[in-house]
Amino acid sequence: MTVLNERVTTDAVLAVDDLSVTFGTDDGLVRAVRNVSYSLRPREVLGIVGESGSGKSVSSMAVMGLLPNTAKITGSIKFRDRELVGQSYKQMQGLRNNSIAMIFQDPMTSLNPVFTIGWQLAEAYRAHHDVSKKVAWAKAVEALELVGIPEPVRRAKQYPHEFSGGMRQRVVIAMAIINDPDVIIADEPTTALDVTVQAQILETLLRIRDETDAAIVMITHDLGVVAGMVDRVQVMYAGTVVESGPVDELFENPRMPYTVGLLGSLPNPAMLGQRLTPIVGSPPSLINLPTGCSFSPRCPLVVDECKQVEPVLAATDTAGHYGRCHRWQDVASMKEPEKVFEHDEIGLVENPAALTAIDPTLAVVEDLGVDKRSDEEGHSS
Repeated sequence: MTVLNERVTTDAVLAVDDLSVTFGTDDGLVRAVRNVSYSLRPREVLGIVGESGSGKSVSSMAVMGLLPNTAKITGSIKFRDRELVGQSYKQMQGLRNNSIAMIFQDPMTSLNPVFTIGWQLAEAYRAHHDVSKKVAWAKAVEALELVGIPEPVRRAKQYPHEFSGGMRQRVVIAMAIINDPDVIIADEPTTALDVTVQAQILETLLRIRDETDAAIVMITHDLGVVAGMVDRVQVMYAGTVVESGPVDELFENPRMPYTVGLLGSLPNPAMLGQRLTPIVGSPPSLINLPTGCSFSPRCPLVVDECKQVEPVLAATDTAGHYGRCHRWQDVASMKEPEKVFEHDEIGLVENPAALTAIDPTLAVVEDLGVDKRSDEEGHSS
């Protein structure tokens, strides 16, 4: 059983307790989510990070009630003390996009290409409010203006293909907030966007939070997004939470080797010209999880206990900071824990352009292309 004191939160707008999700397949039981717990207060931003396949999106789809019937869900999901696990599809419709809204990864697949942006926003509003088309259209224009889209009256009459990627993402955010939800789940909202547009999208989400008092769950694999936006962060691996805590504390003092590895793999300007430090290996199969700690096959600090007994998510040496590791105290005692992931092959120079930034005297060959004209002349002679 997961040891997590933050479960007991009386003012939580959303409380997830010991959530597990499994899928039956021909190859065996897929344990997609295992014993995930968190609580979310109004205006709070929770970040959930991890590699692809770690269970981030599946846990959020469980909250939204969007998983297929083949999924077996156990545990508890409460929205304002209302239990959502076991609710029918029709019962969830009243909550979905009204009390709890979701921003999906790909805005182009979230929007219908044959209807105008304004029509789609207005329909999302009318689905939960008994109002006229004129009132709903006005609400759609208001939502577009709220997310920072210029000329919202004109833009509402356009189609999704007439919007850029960043503008479409703003439209999806507008659709999520048009019914003033209490909780917004943002699933990789900045994927495939350039860094400038990413910053604008994140600023928009925080502004929406301030104006509507909504709580936000930010799901991402980008630690840079998490560092600048969230209040608390949960790190997921192999379907479960391996570390959680206040974002500043977790980034400065990680207590789980996997978190150390994630932070160590971030690009560092001080290491210009050197390769990133990777975590060797791949995440385990969710059908055949290893005995003991799921990270043990890749962990440089692994001992026999790690291979035999799975650690619980328990309090570490700082208030509100939890780790799922037998050796978190050893990690805490290290001055530079990220060095446990260093390998002999790391540090090889593969980018000559980066070298010139370090040593401008080095020459770089930029183009080795053949001059076709001179080559043809040589053959003709």
